Amino acid sequence: MQQLEALAREAVALAEGGIGGGAEAEVARQMQICNACRYCEGFCAVFPAMTRRLEFGVADVHYLANLCHNCGACLHACQYAPPHEFAVNVPKAMAQVRMQTYHDYAWPPALGALYKRAGLTVALALAGGLALFLVLAVAMTGRLWHAPLAGNFYAIFPHNFLAAVFGLVFGLAILALAMGVARFWREVSPAQGVPGAAVAEAAHDALRLKYLGGGHGEGCNNEDDRYSLARRHLHHATFYGFMLCFAATCVATLYHYLLGQQAPYPLTSAPVILGTLGGIGLLVGPAGLLWLNFRRDPQHGDIAQRPMDRGFIALLLLTSATGLALLAWRDTGAMALLLAVHLGVVMALFLTLPYGKFAHGIFRSAALLKNAIEKRQPNRLALGSD
Repeated sequence: MQQLEALAREAVALAEGGIGGGAEAEVARQMQICNACRYCEGFCAVFPAMTRRLEFGVADVHYLANLCHNCGACLHACQYAPPHEFAVNVPKAMAQVRMQTYHDYAWPPALGALYKRAGLTVALALAGGLALFLVLAVAMTGRLWHAPLAGNFYAIFPHNFLAAVFGLVFGLAILALAMGVARFWREVSPAQGVPGAAVAEAAHDALRLKYLGGGHGEGCNNEDDRYSLARRHLHHATFYGFMLCFAATCVATLYHYLLGQQAPYPLTSAPVILGTLGGIGLLVGPAGLLWLNFRRDPQHGDIAQRPMDRGFIALLLLTSATGLALLAWRDTGAMALLLAVHLGVVMALFLTLPYGKFAHGIFRSAALLKNAIEKRQPNRLALGSD
């Protein structure tokens, strides 16, 4: 034990002479200590990736921080965790760097900085503002409360108008995300080939949320050292709910342009079934994640990130709630009002996708791909490789 602590102290001294100050330097310091200990080496992808390095530059720290799934297992297993003088808290240090990467790689940067400072306020204000604008626009036409229109949304907002507006907003979101992840990838994996097997492994790990199983496969820690798979299941409900809603939109587009079938579609049609199932997933998943977020131990992450997290979760909840309400009352005189509110929330969600919690899924997938590539390369830097 004394020999291990002496090695850990030497690692601290090495880290202090490495990259500058701030969150990146703190992760580098902790990784040097973890590299000397290696008790958590089998917990998740972070620690094997750590052992392939002797030093931790900014790019290494950004990569490892986005590879971390914040399950919390290493904190409860660590003999150097607070109140030890080494104060090793990998989940918290990694979370602080992850938040910094969302800001550093955001495009345009000013929007990333705004969302970082007040994510929940920006999300709700944007959703409320856009919804109010659309409600007033409908009110000016005299159709805010109307005779039942059999669910015909296009009687309120023409199809071409909706397609143009939301196509533009969604395109801007995809462009911003692509710009951000491209900058991230150039930094963490310069001039590196991408084998097909690595892509398949990364996709498999991302879609299964493999590392939300925790260090022992029993789940994550939330408010204490007890394990639970709730976080993993709720992430699955959220992700696949989002994808089902996206699939519903794609199928409806095919119905409109390819088959010549125009909305509204019957309740038994593919777009409505997919959208309903997706809406339920986006109601259950985010509601559960929000509950866990309020109960989570502050040591399991970065509390400064919570407004950003909650802003994204709130928009997902509002999107699903307003969408399901619109479906339930689409044949009533309240349809125009519900449609305006729902469209405003969806537009706010799209506009904030590149700057909030959604971005972490993109960056984390890139980190998983980098990890899958590294695993297939010779490990010449691991400690003790001589």
